[in-house]
Amino acid sequence: MAEDFEITGQVRLRAKSWQTPDPRFVALLCHGYGEHIDRYDHVAARLNAAGAAVYGLDHMGHGRSEGERVLCTDFETVVDDFHLLAEAARAAHPGLPQVLIGHSMGGMLAARYAQRHGDELACAVLSAPLLGGGFVHALLALDEIPDAPLDPGSLSRDPAVGAAYAADPLVYHGAFKRPTLEAFADFLAAIRAGGRFTIPVLWMHGTGDPIVSLPETQEVWEQLRGNDAAARLYPDAKHEIFNETNSDEVLADLVAWVTERV
Repeated sequence: MAEDFEITGQVRLRAKSWQTPDPRFVALLCHGYGEHIDRYDHVAARLNAAGAAVYGLDHMGHGRSEGERVLCTDFETVVDDFHLLAEAARAAHPGLPQVLIGHSMGGMLAARYAQRHGDELACAVLSAPLLGGGFVHALLALDEIPDAPLDPGSLSRDPAVGAAYAADPLVYHGAFKRPTLEAFADFLAAIRAGGRFTIPVLWMHGTGDPIVSLPETQEVWEQLRGNDAAARLYPDAKHEIFNETNSDEVLADLVAWVTERV
């Protein structure tokens, strides 16, 4: 059963939980840029079936949370907000191990969260995480940032995924904002300087991802990965591997890896 609740961070944040009887662990879902947590209902269902109580939220300026759309001047404060969600989940399920699963911008946030709060996590999963900043710096170098929304066809080989994304009123369909791009650049530098992961981390990525560069991500991943690290690459899969044509395989890999560690 899914339930909405509120968390007060920088602004009022819409949070969501998916409960299951007698959970064995807690899974925290961290969504990507411009989207919202309702797009992860099917991921939560798979985790519920594996014995997880699942929690997520709409980041500030996303979905049903308050704040100017997709405006962020400091992503460290977004990590702070997400930590409030983890504390709420811990209060509801004391003693249960927590795992963190982040996609795209959410994978970037999860990487930093693991550096800052790794002692509170059993493990973390980074799905197509934004770790390299090539496109960020390219946009910042322009005098005017183009008003070009994300191509929905870049998300998945399943055209229904792109169509649903394009029609979703809770998804942001506008241009990047310069202060947000500047915050991305600063935050990515902080991740690079933040040291190797001290907990088990799984990196998952489609080799056909046209949004988050696989080579750039791999370069930073090699700098960050700790001793208990694993990678899964999916041939020809695009950016949203949880919504890809082989999503059953991807989610089965995710659940198997996580449950081995809790």
